[in-house]
Amino acid sequence: MKSLEELKRIKEQTLKAMDLRQAKERGKVVVAMGTCGIAAGAKDALMAVIEELEKADIHDVQVVQSGCMGLCDREPTVEVSMKDQPSVIYGDVNDANARRIVREHIQGGQVVAELVIKRGNI
Repeated sequence: MKSLEELKRIKEQTLKAMDLRQAKERGKVVVAMGTCGIAAGAKDALMAVIEELEKADIHDVQVVQSGCMGLCDREPTVEVSMKDQPSVIYGDVNDANARRIVREHIQGGQVVAELVIKRGNI
């Protein structure tokens, strides 16, 4: 940090991210943050999900972190659980794929089929 303004900006971004992560109405996004996921880029995927939800002004989808989902060869992994729909686990979720998942699945209601690892009650 180089200035008080930068610290205030970071605080504001963090508070917004926490608001997104604590919403509990329409659905939930779980980003696996085990060591294998982090090494594969899960932090970037997590931030991309939060940024894309914020950009779309979506505040009714909870964003949380978990440990390893046991799908190490497909990390980073992201599980999307929308109300009244089966859960979907996506694999190989880089920054661009995370943004696509938010736009197509969470906003548009369409599963991103080519990234799916598992479907159903997980």
